[in-house]
Amino acid sequence: MFSFAAFGNDLHSGRRSIDFIGRRRLWYLIAAAAVLISILSLGIRGLNAGIEFRGGSEFTVSNVSNTSTRIAEDAVLGAVPTAEEPRVSVVGGNGIRVETGKLDDRQTDQVKEALATAYHVSDTNITSTFVGPSWGQDVTSKAITSLIVFLVLVSLVITLYFRTWTMAVAAIVALVHDLLITAGIYALLGFEVTPDSVIGFLTILGYSLYDTVVVFDKVRENTEHVAASTKRTFAEAANLAVNQTLVRSINTSVVALLPVGAILFIGAGLLGAGTLKDLSLALFVGIAAGTYSSIFIATPLYVELRMRDPEMKAQEQRVLKRRREEQGRVAAAEPVLAGVAAGAEPGTASTGQPESAAVAVDPGRDLRQGSGGQRSQPRRSAGTGRNRPGGRRS
Repeated sequence: MFSFAAFGNDLHSGRRSIDFIGRRRLWYLIAAAAVLISILSLGIRGLNAGIEFRGGSEFTVSNVSNTSTRIAEDAVLGAVPTAEEPRVSVVGGNGIRVETGKLDDRQTDQVKEALATAYHVSDTNITSTFVGPSWGQDVTSKAITSLIVFLVLVSLVITLYFRTWTMAVAAIVALVHDLLITAGIYALLGFEVTPDSVIGFLTILGYSLYDTVVVFDKVRENTEHVAASTKRTFAEAANLAVNQTLVRSINTSVVALLPVGAILFIGAGLLGAGTLKDLSLALFVGIAAGTYSSIFIATPLYVELRMRDPEMKAQEQRVLKRRREEQGRVAAAEPVLAGVAAGAEPGTASTGQPESAAVAVDPGRDLRQGSGGQRSQPRRSAGTGRNRPGGRRS
């Protein structure tokens, strides 16, 4: 029966190994395909920017008995025919949110009256707000600035901590991969990008970086003195580190994905909490992508960069040379061992005959006979059992 704990112990001890580094070109191909799809989605469909970024008017209708979005669309276009097509979504179990372009005060009142009539609610159940486009532009510029500052600081910290710039490059590439995958999923599904989504994007950067740093720390431990070793190559030592941290990465990701998935599928899907949907989708996709990138992209890319170092190339050649020499000694010893095994099998004498034949005894032979076949007589002492000449019986 399969035991996940035993599987993890085998990976950590090296009794079982998954070749992550040796198959890195396959992982690169999978990541490149996912990134290409994401870029095409962003270019063709684009991100569905929320009202906070594009500006406009927003109406919220509460306590409705019919949550059909078609009713709101017809009501808005009937009140203001020149308005752009509204974006309607269901909020909670009995709420409707309508987003339109910029409306003046008269048009705002007309839309509120039309929505109240369409959904058979009073005016007090309808709220309206206006968001200027300048606010969205300010949020966008600050988010981009925060991202750039974050990446610069992360690069410096990783370079100083691990004392190598190659780990920083590999970690940044993994972070960019996670961002592109998450943004591509948003574009494919048409999810609205809100400030909550931006918070989710920044959060997944921290999570992905945390998982990558944990794997890198184990890689540094395994490869600290690898330059003077002839037991493993640098790539093999790094691959062992990934195997040793694999179970930890899986467990951490599953524990993180369970509550986020509950928020996404139950909170946003069943309960209709729209504000949670934007944040939870970014976290769910980002955590999954971050786990993949820390194992299949960051570490293999780091090994790829380090193997360009002449010192690592020379160390790899020494390891391979030592293994060839050991294989040559084993191959040279095999004929000798085979000859010994064929000429002196267990249970045979030096003459080649079985030892049992050398000591076989004829069952009909009298064990009391000597070598001549005569019955051996007991030897008498000269002074016992007979008369000496001229003497008396003692």
